[in-house]
Amino acid sequence: MALLAAIGLTVSACGGGGGDDDESSDSTTSVITARTTEPQNPLVPQATNEVGGGNVIDMLYAGLITYKEDGSQEMEVAESITSDDNKLWTVKLKDWKFSDGTPVTATSFVDAWNYGALSTNAQNASYFYYPIAGYEAVQEENPTVKTMSGLKVINDKTFTIELNQAESDFPLRLGYSAYYPLPESAYADMKAYGENPIANGPYKLEAWEHNKELRLVPNEEYDGLRKAQNGGVTFVVYTDTEAAYTDLQAGNLDVLDTVPDSALQTFGDDDTVQAVTAPGSVNGSFQFPVDLPGFTGEAGKLRRQAVSMALNREELTEKLFFGTRTPALDFSAPPMPGWTDEIPGNEVLEFNADEAKKRWAEAEAIEPWGDKKLLIASNTDGAGNKASIDAMANQIKNTLGIKAEPKYYATFDEFLDDRDNNKTGALFRAGWQPDYPSISNYLGPIYGTGAASNDAGYSNPEFDALIAKAAGAETDEDRYKAFVDAQAILMEDLPGLSMWYTDATGAAAKGVKNVKFNWQNVPVYQNITK
Repeated sequence: MALLAAIGLTVSACGGGGGDDDESSDSTTSVITARTTEPQNPLVPQATNEVGGGNVIDMLYAGLITYKEDGSQEMEVAESITSDDNKLWTVKLKDWKFSDGTPVTATSFVDAWNYGALSTNAQNASYFYYPIAGYEAVQEENPTVKTMSGLKVINDKTFTIELNQAESDFPLRLGYSAYYPLPESAYADMKAYGENPIANGPYKLEAWEHNKELRLVPNEEYDGLRKAQNGGVTFVVYTDTEAAYTDLQAGNLDVLDTVPDSALQTFGDDDTVQAVTAPGSVNGSFQFPVDLPGFTGEAGKLRRQAVSMALNREELTEKLFFGTRTPALDFSAPPMPGWTDEIPGNEVLEFNADEAKKRWAEAEAIEPWGDKKLLIASNTDGAGNKASIDAMANQIKNTLGIKAEPKYYATFDEFLDDRDNNKTGALFRAGWQPDYPSISNYLGPIYGTGAASNDAGYSNPEFDALIAKAAGAETDEDRYKAFVDAQAILMEDLPGLSMWYTDATGAAAKGVKNVKFNWQNVPVYQNITK
């Protein structure tokens, strides 16, 4: 049986992470308000791969396992997950209920995963089922089967998962939202269900007022490891983090998961708020669509490398983010098991104006750039986005002497819609918050052929083979070596620009207690009180 690994990421807080004691308040009935962005899609786990919806879904649902604050794992709905050969896994469930009182059964999981994997359902998280036998058949454009052959319901409390190959760390991913269960009633009208989902996690949805707020209240049917310590969490939708920070200072917002540009240098000394920080597991990157004019073929590869080397990551992180971000040396993040900065070819991530100009000139000799313009696309309702992209455009212009400018979207969901449908016509922002604690989670979903978050359309069979090799490795040493080899390919092809590792930087209002960030750079909302 595989052992589930722990990251051991340390979480710390400036300002104590607590607040002034208030003996007259009842923390278990106090509702916590927290900043969010409008979810892109209805609240269906298999349809969601962005933080606005993802943070809410993680509070509404419980998976087979759950991740503790440091990234280590504990059984949640699963009683046990065992295997004799790391290929055929047997899952046994605890007694568990959805918020409507119906039982969570083996079918609740198997049907949800089959729904998520079926190509005609077009679910954003479909890629995550690729290890399961029969996945390729249900992923065909016109599938003749609708269920994966590797999933078998034995009885209400037991099901088996047959993989395409032995994977000792497969259970590690089973706490991710793609693997959450769904009640039988969801399938009658999935879109309508996503507007008013039935929970099996610590909270249930009371109301969703689009572009305004999502109100979550404790789920009385939940008896798991993440019990609500407050009276609920209301996620307030903001399109401007400056406005959210102002509300926090005034006590009109309790928790802010990201600090605006204007406050990054001073929020630690702001006596109107409590500053909260933690080491970062988020990788900030920008992706080149494979069909972006001027960036295809051999000339395109040289231009991607030139743009990367024209960007001074150290200057950007120091002057704009005041040490809350660190220049990237790979495509994952340092807290991950097996992380190393010794990736062949990663000098392409270092600022080198002369080499950048040289490679751009080599590209010109193959295919002239002409009067084209490089656009850099992003939403502006996230902290740091506008300032960093303005600065990146200027660095590219100054080093390469080409036209480069931002292409801004007012909201995250608008940006995601164009990004998902290859309509940006630009180098686009693609920050990655890990779904489960593994380097594989940074590489496969973003750069694997046909992967759910591979919005740039990159494909390299050699890279795909190395990700598969890592998954099937019998030892950690072999797994980590495969990750290094896979990243060496990315350094050569450079389908995306890995820019920086982002620390968790947030804040809480005075009087708010127990504010900590977990291994995903997300506040542990169920523990927050006031």
